[in-house]
Amino acid sequence: MEQQVVVDTKWVLEHLKDENVRIVEVDYDPNTSYYVWHVPSAVLIRWREDLRHPVLRDFIGPNDFEKLMESKGISNYTTVVLYGDYNNWFAVYAFWLFKAYGHNDVRIMNGGRTKWAKDNLPA
Repeated sequence: MEQQVVVDTKWVLEHLKDENVRIVEVDYDPNTSYYVWHVPSAVLIRWREDLRHPVLRDFIGPNDFEKLMESKGISNYTTVVLYGDYNNWFAVYAFWLFKAYGHNDVRIMNGGRTKWAKDNLPA
């Protein structure tokens, strides 16, 4: 059976305490999003600072990606659920990078921050 790539907010809410699931907010500007509120237990990945190479204006390499994932408590066996600011733009960017570097179980929370807030879920 093929895994779900897009999950709804109800699915995320039901898996917040699942030790094999890591919720990740990917933001362009965490000062106006993550640091204001975020999904409980979500860790932050900053698009500009964490996913882009500081000199080459390119993606970070696989070794830096692996170190970043380790620092966020993510292994190859973790189900990763991404969401973020700007209607999930940067979450989808991160999704592509996860896939490019071989992470199989990565998903997008449908509707992102906007849907979570609209559903009046805990933050």
